[in-house]
Formats: sequence, C-alpha cells, structure tokens
Amino acid sequence: MRAVVQRVGQASVTVEGRTVGAIDGPGLLVLLGVTHDDTEAYARRLAERIWQLRILADERSCAEVGAPILVVSQFTLYADTRKGRRPGWSAAAPRPVSEPLVDTFVAALRELGARVATGEFGAMMQVSLVNDGPVTLVLDQPPLAPLR
Repeated sequence: MRAVVQRVGQASVTVEGRTVGAIDGPGLLVLLGVTHDDTEAYARRLAERIWQLRILADERSCAEVGAPILVVSQFTLYADTRKGRRPGWSAAAPRPVSEPLVDTFVAALRELGARVATGEFGAMMQVSLVNDGPVTLVLDQPPLAPLR
C-alpha cells in the first residue's frame, strides 16, 4: 500500500462537475494506491501512521489537532515506467482487491477519530488543493527496507 500525503490548506475532489469530497485545512490530502499483496492489517497500520504523522504546524499531528483528511484512491501510484513511454499498471491491484482495502483505510481513520472526506472510487476525478509548505511525503506499508 502506498500513500502520497500532502499537507494542505484546503482540498477538494469533483466528479462530473459535482464536489464529492472537500476539506478546509489545515489538513491532509492522501492519495492512496493498493497493490496485490496488501492486507487489511496494512490498511489499518497505514491509517494509524498517517493519523499520528507530525507534519502539521508546530510538528503536530491530525490526531493532536483534529485536522481533516481527504482520501483519494489512485491506482497510478503503482505505475511501472521502467521501459517505453507507456506506463504499465500490473502492480496495481484490481478493483475487487483495492476498493475494499481503500474502504478499510478510510474506516480505520474514522475509528481513530478522523474527519474524513473521500473521492469516488474508480471515477475520473479532478483534485484541487492548496499545498501548505509545500509538504509532500510518500509512505509505504509495509515500510520499505532502509537504504544502505
């Protein structure tokens, strides 16, 4: 499971001209990708990591200040661009695997106390944001091995 986490002043997602999710910050926009071997445990652990991530003002977390989170599913985070000019998508999990895990991630955030808005799974979405800082991080669950 992979998340691109952006600290935002505001963020929203629209589908066919209608807003389906929006937050006013400070908060986080989480672009979430799922791969084939991801599990519910990974989704719950990643939600906890993001909820506790101290990247808001004064090194505080969403958990500490009750900041909102906008979650947008994004299979393209698992694009393979190693050869040619056309990305490959084989590392991204198919909808029957990924959609329930995105739902688990969102539910886990809500269970932790987060106010969560979402995009619409599988839809062509337009995401708007005001990146604050800018602060943008990439998190993997399970975490990647340290570089040596």
